[in-house]
Amino acid sequence: MNTSTKKYYAIYKPFGMLSQFSREGDHPTLADLDFDFPKDVYPVGRLDADSEGLLLLTNDNFFKTRLLDPKQRHFRTYYVQVEGEITDQACAQLAAGVNISINGKKHQTLPARAVRMEEPHLPERNPPIRFRKNILTSWLSLSLHEGKNRQVRRMTAAVGYPTLRLVRWSIDDWELGSMQPGEVREVKGQG
Repeated sequence: MNTSTKKYYAIYKPFGMLSQFSREGDHPTLADLDFDFPKDVYPVGRLDADSEGLLLLTNDNFFKTRLLDPKQRHFRTYYVQVEGEITDQACAQLAAGVNISINGKKHQTLPARAVRMEEPHLPERNPPIRFRKNILTSWLSLSLHEGKNRQVRRMTAAVGYPTLRLVRWSIDDWELGSMQPGEVREVKGQG
C-alpha cells in the first residue's frame, strides 16, 4: 500500500454508539457520523456502547496490529466517574492490579496508573448521568496497556467503586483534547 493512501482518523465516539460500521439492533454506529470515511477504514480496538471517548480508525493494518499488540504496551487513559469518594488506597489497589472475572475466568490485571482527579472538563453526556443527591461521585484517571472486555468497569467495581461514566481520553500520544461527541478529525499516524 502506498503511504499516501494510508488514512488515520480520531473520533469522539458518543455514548450509546457502537464502535463499528455495521448495524446491530437500534444502536447508532460509526456509519451514522457526519463524515464520509473511505470504505477500507476500520476502528483500532473498541469502546462499548455505554463508554465514550477517543477511537482511532485507519486502513493501515500494520499500524492497527502494532497498536493493539499487548507486548507493545501502548497506554490508554480513561477518565472514570465512580460512585463514592474514591480513596488513595483504592487507587493503589488499581495501580497494583486487581482480580477480575473475564468470561467466568479469574484475571489479574497488569499494573496500571490510577490517580484521583478533579472533575475533568468534558462535554455533557447525552443522556446525562443520573444525579442522586445523597450519593457522592468522584473521578480518577486510569491508564492501562491491556484491554480486556469491560476491564475498567470490572476493575473499579473490584475495589468497591462502580463506574458511572467512562471516557477514553487518550491512546498513547493521541488525546481527545477539545473534541466534541461525534466529531471526526484526520490525524497523522506514527511510523
